Amino acid sequence: MTHDQAESLRRKIETSKNPKHAKTISFVSGKGGVGKSNIAVNFSLELSNQGKKVLLIDLDIGMGNVEILLGLQAKKTIVNMLQDFLPIYDIMEVGPNNLNYIAGGSGLTSLFSLDENKMNYFLEQYQSIVQSFDYIIFDMGAGATQASIEFVLASDECIVITTPEPTSITDAYSMIKHIISYKESMPIYLVLNRADNPKNGERTVARFQNVILQFLGVELKLLGILPEDKAVTAAVIEQAPFVIANNRSQIAKSIKRLVTHYTRQQEGVQANEASTFVDRLKNLLIHKGR
Repeated sequence: MTHDQAESLRRKIETSKNPKHAKTISFVSGKGGVGKSNIAVNFSLELSNQGKKVLLIDLDIGMGNVEILLGLQAKKTIVNMLQDFLPIYDIMEVGPNNLNYIAGGSGLTSLFSLDENKMNYFLEQYQSIVQSFDYIIFDMGAGATQASIEFVLASDECIVITTPEPTSITDAYSMIKHIISYKESMPIYLVLNRADNPKNGERTVARFQNVILQFLGVELKLLGILPEDKAVTAAVIEQAPFVIANNRSQIAKSIKRLVTHYTRQQEGVQANEASTFVDRLKNLLIHKGR
């Protein structure tokens, strides 16, 4: 992105500021290969398509593939911002459906173990955009480390992606257990991906919800069940999001229903303005002793 383009984007974003702060959502999974990034990308695109102002940030540094799934190539990444202390507007790109996104890049061992100076810069830049979006979505790396869990805990909500495979379900359980061991009140949604048919998917979800309730004492909210669909593989090969490449496919229709279900749940819900993602993350870092 050229300086002029970045400046134009900055002005456009700043003029859209509103008194509310963006809701921060972390997309997580217990293991890789469950379609987490693909769902995060298409979820974000559909949110944007429904008139929401959305920023998708790839936080899987070194392994991220958000820009590939979008079929784009970012000129700057979050790594460039932190290494060169660039304004966040300079690394922001605009994709399909007017979706804003930030690529993960490579060259950092981890975003989550930055020194104090760089972490403070990240928080300062993040704070500068929270009034410009309705949703800021983090595509986290698979699994959770002691450092990355802080970003999840500081988010407003968490969406866990799993598949019906026993190993995936087990890893999703471990992820949820890990999150609520730190923050029992964390709002957690479940998305079951690659269900071979709706009834089997519903049975899998019901069993999983019962296990979570019985052993962890938490009522896990189902956000949606997504079908196994060849359109996903075709879209990945084409490097085009499936909601755009084949918007009549079963998976595209399902993600649209899922997003509509999500946004309807948000209607009338009062956001907690008392604390923001930045406030919560700062508190977590202070208690950690950073």
